[in-house]
Amino acid sequence: MKKLILFFLITCSIYSQSEYPQDYFRNPLDITLVLSGTFSELRSSHFHSGLDIKTQQKIGLKVYAAADGYVSRIKISHYGYGKALYITHPNGYTTVYAHLQKFSDRIEKYIKECQYEKESYEVEVFPSTQELLVSKDEIIAFSGNTGGSGGPHLHFEIRDNQERPINPMLFGIDIKDTTRPFVSAIYAYPKDENAIINGKNERIPLRLIPQKNGDYDVEKITAHGNIGFGITSYDRQDLAPNNNGVYNIQTFYNGNKSLEIDFKRFSFNETKHIKKLIDYEYFKTKRSRIQKLFIEKNNPLSLYKNAYDDGYIRVEDSTSSVYKIRIRDFKNNETWVNIPIKGKREYNNTTEKDWSNKTLIYSDKATELKSGLVTVNFYKNTVYEDVGIDFSVNSDTLNLHEDNIPLQKKFYINYDLSNYKSDDLDKIFIARLYGYYKRPSYVYTKRKGHTLSAGSNVFGTYTLAVDTVAPSIKPINFKDKKWLSKYRYLKVKIDDDLSGISKYRATVNGKWILMEYDYKTNMLVHDFNDNIVKDTKNDLKIIVTDNVGNSSTFEATFFRK
Repeated sequence: MKKLILFFLITCSIYSQSEYPQDYFRNPLDITLVLSGTFSELRSSHFHSGLDIKTQQKIGLKVYAAADGYVSRIKISHYGYGKALYITHPNGYTTVYAHLQKFSDRIEKYIKECQYEKESYEVEVFPSTQELLVSKDEIIAFSGNTGGSGGPHLHFEIRDNQERPINPMLFGIDIKDTTRPFVSAIYAYPKDENAIINGKNERIPLRLIPQKNGDYDVEKITAHGNIGFGITSYDRQDLAPNNNGVYNIQTFYNGNKSLEIDFKRFSFNETKHIKKLIDYEYFKTKRSRIQKLFIEKNNPLSLYKNAYDDGYIRVEDSTSSVYKIRIRDFKNNETWVNIPIKGKREYNNTTEKDWSNKTLIYSDKATELKSGLVTVNFYKNTVYEDVGIDFSVNSDTLNLHEDNIPLQKKFYINYDLSNYKSDDLDKIFIARLYGYYKRPSYVYTKRKGHTLSAGSNVFGTYTLAVDTVAPSIKPINFKDKKWLSKYRYLKVKIDDDLSGISKYRATVNGKWILMEYDYKTNMLVHDFNDNIVKDTKNDLKIIVTDNVGNSSTFEATFFRK
């Protein structure tokens, strides 16, 4: 133990001099690394903060400590990373291992003691520097599919001492990749009402012409004024068919660099601003992410480098020019896109935006909207720029535009129920209507007196919904009065049809027992190896409560030798 602590002191000074040590971290699995997700890949509302490593469509693969260190954080949650382990290393970096099935025996013992002490499956703890020391190559966990995982895999991160995630490949984590990135679409954008592209003042799709060498030409365009471009591009590694994120994008106008987007590192407080990197309106309507190769107002992302005129180009009349895009993956496989441009002044017959029938929301000041029993508050900097939105209230339904405008933070909806007539006033919540059938989805709702409040960071249609039906509880692998001596697990399915599960509590003979909850399968599972259930006759009681307080109780007796 003393040797390992001394090792921490010595190596801390050695590795502080090297930004990205190449032989320090090992592969966290003992299989060839194949990725389902790359670092900084574009996700629905954030940049992906690590590598998603395939686990051969299985759970239970051994996960190894990437280097010597100590377990500095353990977090278990129903959603997000599920079961996650954080190891801090002497060189100042922290590795993260997420969506785990379970931890190694001594870490599992440690965290279960915490769970039983707190009487909660969801816990977050920060062990001291000497409580859970680990060595490189030590088995620390087993891969799984917990939390928000869409299938078995290991999410692996490396963070610096400021908690910023960095591409693990920069540290020598090797992925076989000899395949070029590819481009599926490209678009041109006018910067303002004075810019024209192919005779129009709007986003224009351009025709890609694939070349035999893997690059692309684009059919010549005519333009005038300040314009920008957007691209839909992906990368594939050699051993997987997944369309993953690229590592670097550079643009050039007549040979001069116009903009670079470098995806090697970001901070968590900026990841939400992915909404400004992509064409948010196009994504919400077409489900495809166009990466804008220009920087718009109030875009704080740190990914941009060498930006000249924010990535826009100026096209003059009667000129010939060329715009080039270089897309690279981490292994320097690259693809070029060449766009010839003819400068041509044309008449702009596009009418200005008509906001006469819209409600204005300002970016630099607070805005309050009120109609009937509904008030909506937008605080300063909720929107990135001034916008005109649709706003109306019809009975209990709030129509608040469509989800095609990016927001920086939440707005707040308040319903005044002072004159609301209902026998189930305490079961009412604020819901967002989504999908073709406009099904209500619970929005976290606070109640103060006769006012209901909820925050949301997406426009859409909201309404009041009533949930008077308690959750369901169904035993899966046992019946009342059954002997379970040969069973390792106790399994119960819980579900709630409207407002959703808020909490649950399980006891045996009046004593709390740990039941792991998987929201994807609606399953509660108790492991008898916890050695909490020791009596022959056992009275099980499970209470499940939904988000508006409806509660169900399930009781049964089982026997064990």
